[in-house]
Amino acid sequence: MGIFDPNNNNAGQTVKEIVLSSLPTTLSQMQAMPEAALTDPYATAALTVVALNEYSIDKEIGKQMLDLLNGPDNVSNFDEQFMKDRAMDGHDYIARSYFKGATPDNNYTPDKPYTVKIMENSHSRDSEGYLILWIYSGGADSPREIQLRLKPSTNQWFATGWRGLLTGIRTPKAADPWA
Repeated sequence: MGIFDPNNNNAGQTVKEIVLSSLPTTLSQMQAMPEAALTDPYATAALTVVALNEYSIDKEIGKQMLDLLNGPDNVSNFDEQFMKDRAMDGHDYIARSYFKGATPDNNYTPDKPYTVKIMENSHSRDSEGYLILWIYSGGADSPREIQLRLKPSTNQWFATGWRGLLTGIRTPKAADPWA
């Protein structure tokens, strides 16, 4: 059993799935979702996947969504450039890979309802006020890390470290010259 094996109960893991009936395409639609209360860190992590997916479709709306999820600090110019360089220009499948059912073989077409599978382990809460979760991807051999930070005055969790979600995803079959 590996460290990220969801059946490895000895590692103190918790696996949770966030199910979304549809994906918002505007900031107001995201804000109207119950998950947007941001009091559940797993929901915040799932909405980060949603925002990154929207960024691959409409950069301005995706950035607005990420600004909401990023907390008091807006998405930095560095983060925007990172998204453009690493993931979103020509690689719109990366964010979709985090939805259940999306794999290279089906060109990252997710199952509906949209489901994001997230794992916490015994070290996820080692730093007070921070939480590290791992999100499963159909295009990676191991889950990818996302860091969240608690804002105690509102009891909300914000996604402060999500760049790791944008790396190391296998190419979809339709775009793979070796497939």
